[in-house]
This record gives sequence, structure tokens and C-alpha cells, in this order.
Amino acid sequence: MSRRERAVLTGIILVGTALAIWLDRGFVNPRWASLLAPREQASGDDQTRYHGRRLSVVRVVDGDTLHLGISDSADPITKVRLIGIDAPEMGWGNTERMYYAEEATAFATQSSLGQQVTVYLDQQAGSRDRYDRLLAYIQLPDGKFLNEELLSEGLAYADVRFKHGYFQKYRQLEASARALKKGLWAHVQPEQMPAWRQRRQTGAAADAE
Repeated sequence: MSRRERAVLTGIILVGTALAIWLDRGFVNPRWASLLAPREQASGDDQTRYHGRRLSVVRVVDGDTLHLGISDSADPITKVRLIGIDAPEMGWGNTERMYYAEEATAFATQSSLGQQVTVYLDQQAGSRDRYDRLLAYIQLPDGKFLNEELLSEGLAYADVRFKHGYFQKYRQLEASARALKKGLWAHVQPEQMPAWRQRRQTGAAADAE
């Protein structure tokens, strides 16, 4: 790709990202999410306990899962699943390690382990997943969000299975990384993607026929 072509592509990506942010009419700025989410909701306790707090990351499980050094019910730590992304799984237990899992985990570890991060919740996403992990945006000490950094570097997929405040923006961040062939997008094959992503691609291909 020539320098001019790369410049044009970068310009298109920047415009697309700005448009995606504007289109997020359900957009929830983490700084103001506590004002938008009524405290009497089921997630009210989590809002009070976690939203906007600075907490220490004590373990990184993989690219999209980490532990905070604060108790959660009977558990001495709080398990967090990053909202809006799906990073390749490390394959703990009997599950197989996925393509680019080590790179995604290493990035998340280097960025957050041992750091004091700020936790933000999202009204649309809710505060817990089916495994009772806290769903959160994690803001790093430099002000960037780990969720977005993983997408921008091509280390995670935009998880379009569930709605959240940054839904369109995260889709655009993935599209930008994919267009620039960053991270896993340089060589990933369909069969190396998460099962849900493979099903979506198969369905899209069938619709196009």
C-alpha cells in the first residue's frame, strides 16, 4: 500500500469512527452513567460499589477478563469481563487456546496488572454476565480504556451479541484495525475465530448467495 493510499484509508477510518460515535444514540458516557442508571435497578448495588472507583488489578486471566483487588460477596476478589469485546481465550482447563490469545493477554497484562484503574459500568449492558462477572469499562492510568485499546490494536473482536453504550464505536474500532491488518487481522482464518463469530460469518455468506 502506497503512502497516499494509506493516508486516504486512515482519513476514511477517522471519519468513520467519528460517525460511529455520533450514531450511538444510546451512547452512555461512563463518567455520567451513574446519573442515567437508576440506583433502584438490580445493578444498583454494583453501581454504588464499583462505578467510578479506582481499584487495583491483581490478575489478568486473558485479554478480556481480569480480577480486581476488592471482595465480591464471598469471593476475595472481583472478576471482571470487559464490556463490548471478545478477546481470544487462553484455554484454561480443558478448552483449547485460541489464535492470538497470548498476544492479547500479554497486552492486557502489561497495560493493567498492578495498576490502579477506574471502573465504569453501563446501563445498557447491565452489571453482570451469566457467570456473575462484573461487566465494566476499565480506564487505565493514562486515561485510555483497555476495552478500546484491545480493539484498536487488533487484539480482540467487537462483541456484537450484546448491546452497550459504545456499540457502534466498537464496531468501527474493529473495522479500522481490520482494514489496517493490525494484530490478529493480519493472518487470522475464519476457523480461528470465536464460534459465535464463525456462525455470523457463515450466515452472512449464505445471505449473500
